[in-house]
Amino acid sequence: MSSTHFISSEILELSTIRDIIFQNKTIALSKDAIQKIEKCRDYLDDKIKNQDAPIYGINTGFGSLCNVEISKDKLTQLQENLVMSHACGVGEKVPDAIVKLMLLLKVQSLSYGHSGVQLQTVQRLVDFYNNDILPVIYTKGSLGASGDLAPLAHLALPLIAKGEVVYEGEICDAYEVLSKFKWEAIQLQSKEGLALLNGTQFMSAYGIHLLIKSHQLSYMADLIGSISLDAFDGRIEPFNALVHLVRPHNGQIKTAERIREFLNGSELVQQKKEHVQDPYSFRCIPQVHGATKDTLDFVHKVFKTEINAVTDNPNIFVGEDEIISGGNFHGQPLALALDYLKIAMAELGNISERRIYQLVSGLRGLPAFLVDNPGVNSGFMIPQYTAASIVSANKQLATPASIDSIVSSNGQEDHVSMGANAATQCHELVYNVERILAIELLNASQAIHFRKPMKSSNLIESFLGAYTKEVGFVKEDLVFYKLIEKTIHFIDEFYIENELIFD
Repeated sequence: MSSTHFISSEILELSTIRDIIFQNKTIALSKDAIQKIEKCRDYLDDKIKNQDAPIYGINTGFGSLCNVEISKDKLTQLQENLVMSHACGVGEKVPDAIVKLMLLLKVQSLSYGHSGVQLQTVQRLVDFYNNDILPVIYTKGSLGASGDLAPLAHLALPLIAKGEVVYEGEICDAYEVLSKFKWEAIQLQSKEGLALLNGTQFMSAYGIHLLIKSHQLSYMADLIGSISLDAFDGRIEPFNALVHLVRPHNGQIKTAERIREFLNGSELVQQKKEHVQDPYSFRCIPQVHGATKDTLDFVHKVFKTEINAVTDNPNIFVGEDEIISGGNFHGQPLALALDYLKIAMAELGNISERRIYQLVSGLRGLPAFLVDNPGVNSGFMIPQYTAASIVSANKQLATPASIDSIVSSNGQEDHVSMGANAATQCHELVYNVERILAIELLNASQAIHFRKPMKSSNLIESFLGAYTKEVGFVKEDLVFYKLIEKTIHFIDEFYIENELIFD
């Protein structure tokens, strides 16, 4: 298998990106991409040389200054001023993994030959990616329209030897790192600053990162929910395929199928039950988890379209001899999808917390709070509080950001998507769901211990065998936050094949 991924017009799949990340592949421009970039740049240079008419962002100002014409000798200064003046991000640093994705997605978008950038500019972004030179970007500052202007300005600053980068784990001045590699600062040509700053790569990188994470957590929610079901002495009948074929939502059918596979051969699930029904948080796992899967499919389609698209402005069409100022940078599709993802993932956490609550309630032969000598020991009482607190926080984070807008650029940019806010909210929410699922796994592993000598399925017993090497049975009270941290790490590091999580 090649250790290099070639940027081309071939559709970039979510599974491909996951492989690039996990296999730590380098990237390179394909011959086709190089030809498209050079052809578009040559066309633009010729157009500027032979035409004096104003072209937005190329020989005019930006935003509400679009009617201010710029002389040809000021075009490089215009683009560099654009990058510097727009680097106004504040707040926390964007995680390195997402910055690296931003570099990949910006290269992909520029490679289609509709942006007018120099080849050396795109190649320098490739070099940044391959050498883990990650521009320092901040989470706040983008309205999610006109592109992610402030974050992408920070992404572009190191190209002109300004701003900061993370290199070898340290924050450094960009010019120092460029000097280390003996790289000259890029002299931005007409349109380049705008091509770099217009675009949705901040929102898109968050979305892709969180989609991969959400697919993993969706799988883990099914697996952990199955362990909880067995630990709670739950019934298998609600997962019968007949039930779901008469209400054939794809996600629902898939979830029920997974649960049956996970519990196949379990002594616990097959034993005779004294109760006729289980609470909804167990019985309705296919309906709730399945609805989240269907949402992931929708969000996946939106982001797949976006990362394989041109999102800067204006767009250059060499064959048609057209330079058109439009609005492909507007983040509305992403904002709505990210809000939908927030709601769907919040529900995975919501129902998980309800199963946690049932497991510690002293029902169905389990000791109260899943510990011997309750009273002397508080046991697993307070981890449920923590889960409940996170669930409540997620309800607040899940409030749609896309229903908001605010006027900017002196009224020229009078409707914005707020997709960047949706993205950062979604990041916090999705990682909160991982924390809730970790608490459920901690509880379910403890609860199933009390069912011995009866066993769950071979798959679950194997999974729990690996887990209990990290987090063992709790005999009496101890410091719980370390167990939760270990469980989060276990879930985060547990690798699931593409065929399983994207199926």
